[in-house]
Amino acid sequence: MLTVEKIGGTSMSALKEVIENIVYHNDQLTGRVFVVSAFSGVTNLLLENKKTKAPGVYHRLANGEDFKQALADVTAYLKELNAQYGPLGLNVADANEVVDGMISQATVYLDSAVTMLASGYLNEGILLAAREILASIGESHSAYVLASILQIRRLKVDLIDLAGSSDSRPLTISERIKDAFSQVDLSKGIVVATGYAKGTEGIMREFDRGYSEVTFSKIAEILKPQEAIIHKEYHLSTADPGLVGIDNVKPVGNTNYDIADQLADVGMEAIHPKASKPLEMAGIHLRIKNTFEPAHPGTLITREYVSALKRVEVITGTDQLLLIDIYDPLMTGNVGSDLQIMQLFFNHQISYTFKTTSANSITIVIWESDFKQGLIDDLQSSFEKVTYEPVAMVCLLGTNMDQPGLLAKAATALAKADINIISTGVAKGKVNIQFLINREQFKTAIIALNQTVG
Repeated sequence: MLTVEKIGGTSMSALKEVIENIVYHNDQLTGRVFVVSAFSGVTNLLLENKKTKAPGVYHRLANGEDFKQALADVTAYLKELNAQYGPLGLNVADANEVVDGMISQATVYLDSAVTMLASGYLNEGILLAAREILASIGESHSAYVLASILQIRRLKVDLIDLAGSSDSRPLTISERIKDAFSQVDLSKGIVVATGYAKGTEGIMREFDRGYSEVTFSKIAEILKPQEAIIHKEYHLSTADPGLVGIDNVKPVGNTNYDIADQLADVGMEAIHPKASKPLEMAGIHLRIKNTFEPAHPGTLITREYVSALKRVEVITGTDQLLLIDIYDPLMTGNVGSDLQIMQLFFNHQISYTFKTTSANSITIVIWESDFKQGLIDDLQSSFEKVTYEPVAMVCLLGTNMDQPGLLAKAATALAKADINIISTGVAKGKVNIQFLINREQFKTAIIALNQTVG
């Protein structure tokens, strides 16, 4: 069975478990492609910390600061990782030489970028290129480490470095992948490929830190495996165990791509929706597995799945939203108010996650990180009253939730927990029931729903 499998950064850092629980699991040592992320923390050092936004090499370069000490710190950290994985069989001296080579080549490119930036021309394009160069280092390193250890263990392993640092051909990402895999016989071994892929379109322009899932998806789209698999450090669970407790959740088991999209819409990504679409359209099944529970089948996501039982499959949400309420008495009977508002959102390149209307108002919810004062100013210049406030959203998701009383049962559970519902939304398909609540009540709401309808 041909599989394309992505291994996330946190899992990669538990490399011993990756080798034992993933590579050697079921003794299938041919027909598998492993698309690897950088080791945990490496991309944060190269670009910026994903959570705290602490600057990495990229931000120092972009701000005209000395980036070479930060790059030297990355070099030292990569070599520390090499030493850490020496007991697994890695030739540390060889791995350190590879790191020095990658950093040396990147430094040449980055010095050229600094020179171009100093000229005042093409700043945006040069910065994007620098970001691509830096991001590729993490995956090139982790792929080399894993492939080398497996080769030392006498496995037939092809290392495919899609970063293309020594390949100047102007190929698109898909062209590069097709070219690389055309030279590999998967029936005779396995492949370790980088989660970063170089292409003329620039993989980070649209996906930024989600690029490894895009590479994974494109490889699967081209190879047409029986399954695409994502190995994470946790199961795709019925609720967040960090909120409700590990004993109060279980793996979802089965769901469909529609629910995967709903999860992504509130920031709980099984896979980036733009990475999942090629899989969905090609009819490729996607499995989410826990690296540390290799015997567990995980959760299978397919295009056609609908639960035979009416049930809630996932309780989730986010407390990082902003509610914008636009009020104007002239909206009543006025054709085009909504269009006017949406045009302003489009002008500022802001999408929304929730919208509801009344006679004189339209309420729209966006990610707080997308907030722009210019949008508020434009709305205020066109409508009588515009207010905004931080909110949270909790959701019930499921492929078959069309059961009488579920909405009432969920609302009652929230009321019993003294949670006021600001607004609620249910689309016709009833795959997502959404409640807007005060931000500080988010955890309480998730627990209450999990106890009652989970």
